[in-house]
Amino acid sequence: MSLAAEVGLQLGRLRLDVSLAAGGAEVVALLGPNGAGKTTFLRALAGLVPLDAGRVELDGVTFEDPVRRVFVPTERRPIGVVFQDYLLFPHLSVLDNVAFGLRSRGTGRKTADGRARDWLERLDLAAYATARPDSLSGGQRQRVALARALATDPRLLLLDEPLAALDASTRAEVRRDLKRHLASFEGIRLLVTHDPLEAIALADRLVVLESGTVTQSGTPAEVTARPRSQYVADLVGVNLFRGAAAGGVLSLAGGGLLAVADAAAGDVFAVVHPRAVAVHRQRPEGSPRNVWRGRAEGVELAGDRARVRVSGEISLVAEVTPAAVAELALAAGGEVWISVKATEVAVYPA
Repeated sequence: MSLAAEVGLQLGRLRLDVSLAAGGAEVVALLGPNGAGKTTFLRALAGLVPLDAGRVELDGVTFEDPVRRVFVPTERRPIGVVFQDYLLFPHLSVLDNVAFGLRSRGTGRKTADGRARDWLERLDLAAYATARPDSLSGGQRQRVALARALATDPRLLLLDEPLAALDASTRAEVRRDLKRHLASFEGIRLLVTHDPLEAIALADRLVVLESGTVTQSGTPAEVTARPRSQYVADLVGVNLFRGAAAGGVLSLAGGGLLAVADAAAGDVFAVVHPRAVAVHRQRPEGSPRNVWRGRAEGVELAGDRARVRVSGEISLVAEVTPAAVAELALAAGGEVWISVKATEVAVYPA
């Protein structure tokens, strides 16, 4: 199975220009900030938002191509959709909700009900066949929506923020449950999320979408190890810089110099983990290659560590112990000195 999509469209102030190819052997997560165009992209694949340019092909069959004036309506596309709020019909039973997609495509009631019961059995929902959606938990409603999407035997499954409607106490359990069900589906699986933990837990490949375009794509390990935008760096929790490298020195695009142990040359990214950043009240002794003065702007506790935002010639985030926060009086702000070993600066091509 294969999906080949080139989506070009203007929706209000958002310009979406995204190319994506996917196969049945992987779960692809579309990750990005609010307003990046993630949901719009899914809706375009489903035929709910028409393209201005591009095409949507599934297994070599064209479902939309504005140039060739090809447009297959949503109900005729072999696509299942799980919406963020599930959109279950409150006046229908669980069984009728799951059978709805089949009935709307012309399947007879007896056959539709039989297939719906099969899916309820597979998703451990058989006991709730006659119940109404408002009597179910959030996790159960999510599984009903998934059963409704899968009952039509789609070749492409689209999930829009599938865990967003759940409370934090049940999200981890339902995430594990969803991962198991996605693994059993043989078609192409594409999910949208802004939660990095959800993306890493569920997906084989991440596609990062920002301001309507793809800024990075790769396995979770590749994306988190080598972020290519500030958004991704913030998700991962590292300091990201960009500049020109030559002779073991990186001239940063925002100003300042950073010594590196890597012999890279040209336009590069550089990552510094907050734990590699040392904070001092006085200029440190010795001769570390990266030393500069800054100002402590804020402290955020995160478990047994504290993240300190430091502004200056080179602004970054340092991670220290709560004891260091107290000893250096970092919560009070004021002038500090920063040092980073050159060997702690990871460099890779931009």
